[in-house]
Amino acid sequence: MLQTIEANWVAFALALVIGLLVAWWLFGRGSRDNRQRGHAPDVLDEGAAPAARNQALIDAPSAVTAASFADTGPSVMGGLGEVIAAAAASEVVDAEPEQAAPPPAPAPAAAPAPTAGEADDLRRIKGVGPKLVALLNSLGVTTYAQVAAWTDADIDRVDAQLGTFAGRIRRDSWVEQAKFLASGDTAGFEGRFGKL
Repeated sequence: MLQTIEANWVAFALALVIGLLVAWWLFGRGSRDNRQRGHAPDVLDEGAAPAARNQALIDAPSAVTAASFADTGPSVMGGLGEVIAAAAASEVVDAEPEQAAPPPAPAPAAAPAPTAGEADDLRRIKGVGPKLVALLNSLGVTTYAQVAAWTDADIDRVDAQLGTFAGRIRRDSWVEQAKFLASGDTAGFEGRFGKL
């Protein structure tokens, strides 16, 4: 490497000089642009006076009163949650009485609920884990036959109640899987969906 530098010292010196000239030109041009624009000091510059509107916001009393949070304590809500709760409460009070909440969605019309001993292991359906099993059980779905009997309307009703799992029923073909599992066709299931 030292021999290369000794042989090409002129090229290295020239490259260094060009680099310094370009750097000087860029930095010099930037400071000239600031002078040409006539940079006026603002509130962020050191020594400038604080903006009057900001000081007015700092000095203003709080818009939230302690009376609006009489039934809540620091263990229930804190900080930003209190502000959000106050805003939501004022919107509820200001809402017109003709605006009624939509009626709750009816429970899925599936097969009758089985007794405790008849529940199937819904985790065998690909795409259904322990959280979904608990959610489905809370909706009254405990057997493969129930899932296999779902119509498009039933799927829409159940899907609307799945929260973050919405869309899984159709995407993972739960109804088709449940039909295989309800009939006991393990070979058909494994041929279509893979090993159980």
